[in-house]
Amino acid sequence: MARVLLTGGAGFLGINLARFLLARDHEIVSLDIEDFTYPERDRINEITGDIRDRTLVDRAMDAVDFVVHCAAALPLYSTEEIYSTDIDGTRNVIDAARQSGVQRFIHISSTAVYGIPDHHPVYEDDARVGVGPYGEAKVEAEDICFDYRDKGMTVPVIRPKSFVGPERLGVFALLYDWAKDGRGFPMLGDGSNRYQLLDVDDLCEAICLCMTLPEEATNDTFNIGAEDFTTMGEDYQAVLDYAGFGMKVTGLPAEPAIWLLRLLESLQLSPLYKWVYETAAKDSYVSIKKAQEQLGFRPMFSNKDALIRNYQWYLDNIDDIESQSGISHRAPWSQGILKLAKLLF
Repeated sequence: MARVLLTGGAGFLGINLARFLLARDHEIVSLDIEDFTYPERDRINEITGDIRDRTLVDRAMDAVDFVVHCAAALPLYSTEEIYSTDIDGTRNVIDAARQSGVQRFIHISSTAVYGIPDHHPVYEDDARVGVGPYGEAKVEAEDICFDYRDKGMTVPVIRPKSFVGPERLGVFALLYDWAKDGRGFPMLGDGSNRYQLLDVDDLCEAICLCMTLPEEATNDTFNIGAEDFTTMGEDYQAVLDYAGFGMKVTGLPAEPAIWLLRLLESLQLSPLYKWVYETAAKDSYVSIKKAQEQLGFRPMFSNKDALIRNYQWYLDNIDDIESQSGISHRAPWSQGILKLAKLLF
């Protein structure tokens, strides 16, 4: 049994990872600016606070064997919040881990570091060109991790595709809300692009492999995503089919729709942020070959499996969900002007 510190432990990935590790008899410390409000609360060590508070971070490292750094300010946060949390916060946590003699520091990055690639699949050694403050901050946070790897720490860096599963809302709540109400769903482009996703349980398995396998296999950078995925249109249609109303995904001309979303974003009426709508109509998938070969990573869920599993969780928890709104992955994002567009589908 190991003592594992999860930064962002009260977030979507944090709670799923806490459950995954508790089932394997690990001791969990959660450090999050939000309260840990789940049924597992009495089974973990909860520290409520900000990763930018170095004194608090130092205290959280007490007797910790592994750190899994999940905490981040997401793209809908302000630029200042993103940079100070994702860059300065990461530096705080990894430096405190090194000073405390932590065995491994597992950094959860993002495939957003690749920006909008000109080829697919994307490999770990491809260029990193982050789009917007979030992508740029994720690149810089990785560079901090690489510096500490060079100083002798074991620092696996995981770049997951967009992942879904229990507790995940965010942008996916738009699809689920429309499916629940028997509506079709608009899609940028004709839906023929391949857009790889990831089930959160498969991500948790990859993280666990990075904790337990030998250093020579894990002290590296890994893309993590579904192995089985089709087109964005087919994968999203699977949710509408599961909903059972006979509705369809409807493609929209990508270029005019993107210009409209840019305008709406400038007016703070768009439900989507730049990286989402700029990439939604394009291919987006990475090679997971390195993780398969070095870690033995074998994803269990296809895109369709992951989306439907998440949608069923949404239906099972709809009473709690409908009272929420926010800018994290655990809250449904405001639909903005799409509330009106929904009437047309």
